[in-house]
Amino acid sequence: MSRLSRFGPWAAAVMLVGGVAAICCYAYMGWFGPDVVARHGGSVWVAVKPNDPRLSASMRVALRDPVPLAQPGPFQWASRADGLETTELPVIAEGNEVDRLLLVRIDPAKYRFETRNAPAGDRDLAAWMNQLHAVVVTNGSYFGPNGTPATPFLSDRTQLGPWNYHATHGAFLASDQFTGVQDLQQQDWRVLFRQARFGMVSYPLLLGPSPSRIQADHRWLANRTFIGNDSSGRIILGTTKEAFFSLDRLAAFLNTAPLDLTLALNLDGGSVACQAVVIANFAREFCGDWETKFEQGKIQLLQRVIGRRRPAIPVVVAVVPK
Repeated sequence: MSRLSRFGPWAAAVMLVGGVAAICCYAYMGWFGPDVVARHGGSVWVAVKPNDPRLSASMRVALRDPVPLAQPGPFQWASRADGLETTELPVIAEGNEVDRLLLVRIDPAKYRFETRNAPAGDRDLAAWMNQLHAVVVTNGSYFGPNGTPATPFLSDRTQLGPWNYHATHGAFLASDQFTGVQDLQQQDWRVLFRQARFGMVSYPLLLGPSPSRIQADHRWLANRTFIGNDSSGRIILGTTKEAFFSLDRLAAFLNTAPLDLTLALNLDGGSVACQAVVIANFAREFCGDWETKFEQGKIQLLQRVIGRRRPAIPVVVAVVPK
């Protein structure tokens, strides 16, 4: 019997299993799942201990009990163009840098904000920047298995995502009259959407006038992205380089950081916590690497097994010159 004929049944079995997996993936996620895996690779959850070397050094610090207090380090805003500034804010614990916030501060009088969705899973940061002629792109709120928004979403006055949705945290809105985060504690997102051109609901509200509404496990660590307003009406976009923060500790840090934030809304995190800035002679591009969760009594680490580092981002916030 030839080697080919001996391995024929095994090859057929592998192809059959692969075909069934692809069909199931398509049935659950449409083209988004297979396309993302083909273009950008895939990841799996693996169980780890708090001191596992597969975790980053910052994550191992964050999983100690008690967690060291984080304080802001020195930083300075740099003007990159009229109405747009950038900086990096160090996060210091026990005298060492454990994270860093990549920040952009934007005057909405000079720049337009757009919320966009590409459910096909075929756009990374560079593709979004090129298509929208944007100077800043960051990931937006959450999305479902098929790449469509998992929360109410408004894109050029077209509503996407769920219609029957109860929201009590926050929404980011962009209209001719107002651009920024709104607290949904006593407001209906449907009313706000009728007055806006772009917008999205997200959670939790990290910083606001009322007591914290954050309910998340302190072992859920990830690269984080947020959007907020300062007291002058400017919009601040932030993405963490590391995964030191749980949601409650990020909220506490933003409350004490000298950023003059009045409201701050958490966006999606983990590997899609991405930010790109290209303007004048300045360029920055970053996407996250880290995320953990606590499940069945174990800490689980999300590890990339195949593919590129640059992920597909189906939901984004883009900043475009007016």
